[in-house]
Amino acid sequence: MTFAWTAAPALVPQERTNRWWPPFRLLPLIAIVLLLTAPVETPGAGATSHVTPADVASVVAVAFCVGYAVRRRARPLTPAAAAVLGIPAVGFAVATVTAADPAAALPGLVRYLQVFVLVPATVVLLVRDARDFRIITWCVIALALFQGATGVYQYATGTGASYMGADVRAVGTFGPSDVMGMATVVAYGLLAAIALTLRTPANPPPWLRPCALAAAAALVVPLALSFSRGAWIATAVAVLAVILLTGLRQAVRALAVLAAVAVILVGGLGIGSEMISQRLTSITQVTDAPDRSVNDRYMMWAAAAGMWREKPAAGVGLKGFPAHRDGHASIGLSSGSDTAGAGQTFQKQPLLSPHNMYLLVLGEQGLIGLTTFVGSLAAVLLVGLRRLTRSRGPATDCGLVAVGLMIWQTVDFLYADIGGASTVLTGVVLGLAAWWALAEPDEAVTP
Repeated sequence: MTFAWTAAPALVPQERTNRWWPPFRLLPLIAIVLLLTAPVETPGAGATSHVTPADVASVVAVAFCVGYAVRRRARPLTPAAAAVLGIPAVGFAVATVTAADPAAALPGLVRYLQVFVLVPATVVLLVRDARDFRIITWCVIALALFQGATGVYQYATGTGASYMGADVRAVGTFGPSDVMGMATVVAYGLLAAIALTLRTPANPPPWLRPCALAAAAALVVPLALSFSRGAWIATAVAVLAVILLTGLRQAVRALAVLAAVAVILVGGLGIGSEMISQRLTSITQVTDAPDRSVNDRYMMWAAAAGMWREKPAAGVGLKGFPAHRDGHASIGLSSGSDTAGAGQTFQKQPLLSPHNMYLLVLGEQGLIGLTTFVGSLAAVLLVGLRRLTRSRGPATDCGLVAVGLMIWQTVDFLYADIGGASTVLTGVVLGLAAWWALAEPDEAVTP
C-alpha cells in the first residue's frame, strides 16, 4: 500500500493581502505627498519662487507617467478629460505671451502648468481604480497627521510662528512665511477622514472607520491652532456639504458628533480657546472694524480689479501683480506682513498676491484666463457631484472624498491663492477630483 502525499493548498487571500499595497506606478505620487513632511527652507524676503523636494518629485512623476504610458501603450486621457484639464493652459499661454516681459512670466507659466494641468493629468493617468485612489487618500491623511502633530507641538512649546505677540501659531514644517501651508494640508486630511468615516468602501477592513474617525477628531486641533480664518470657513462649508450629501439622517448624527468634538477639544480642554474665540469674532468684523490684514486684503483685491480694468482681455501677465500693485493700490496699503518665530528671525514679508485666486487670475490673465480657469474647476466639481449623487457602487467613498476636497478648494480660493510648498499638493488633490469626475465608469468602480 502506498500513500500519496500532497501539500495542502496555501490559504493566502491574495486580493485582501495586496489590497492596500501600492502598485509601482503610484510610488511617484506617494513621493510627492510624503516629501511634504520635509522641513522647508525659508526663502529670502521677496522671493517669488522656491523649489522644494516635492516639486522635484512632481517633475519625476510627470516624466514617469509619460514613460509608463508609452511603454505600456496605455490609453491617454479621454477627450473630455483632456479638454477640461488642458483648457486652462490656453489662458496661461496667452497671459505669458502678452505680458510686458514674457521671460519674467515664464516661471509663472511653469508653476501654473504644474499645479493645474500636468500634476492633475498625471494623477488621472496613474490612478487606475478605487484602490489606488484610497491609497493616495490615506497618504494625504498621514501627511496631515504629521504636520498637525508638529503644529500642536509648536503651540504647546511656544515654538510656532508669531501670533498676537506669542510664538504659538501652528505652521508645521512650512515655516512662518507660509502660514497657510499646514492649514491647507490639515484641512485636506480632515475632509478625507470625515468622508471615509461617513462612506466606507465595500467590505472594508475593520480598522478603517475607527482610524478615519480618530484621524478626523485629531486634526480638528491643529486646524484650530493654525488661526487661519480662510481655512476655517472653507472647511466648515466643505464638511457641511459632505455631511449633507450622505443623507439627512446620517447628517444629523454626524453634525452632533462634530459639535461634541469641538466642545470637548476647544471648550472643555481649553485648547487655544481665548485666541480662537478672538479670531472667530474677527470674521464677523471684516466689514465693521477690519484689522490691518483684512484692510490690506481689500486694497489688494481692488488693485487686482484695477489691473483687469486696464487690460480686460489678457491681464497684465503672469507674475505681473507685484510690479503693477503699487500703481493700482491705495496709499494705505502696508509695505508687508510681519513674520517671525518657528526658527525664523523677524522678516517683512512683501505682499506679492491679492490672497484671492480668482482675482489674481483676473488681474494677471484677464477674462480669457479667468474663463478657462473657472470653467475647468466648475466642470470637475459639477460632473463629480453629478456622478456622486447617481453612484451606488462600491467606490462611492472615493466620490465623497473627491467632491469634498473640490468644494474646499473652490471656497478656499476666495481667501487664498497658490504659493508655498503645499501648492504641489493642490495639484494632487485636483487630480483626485478629476479622476472621479472624468475617468471612465469602469475605472471609477472597483469590482
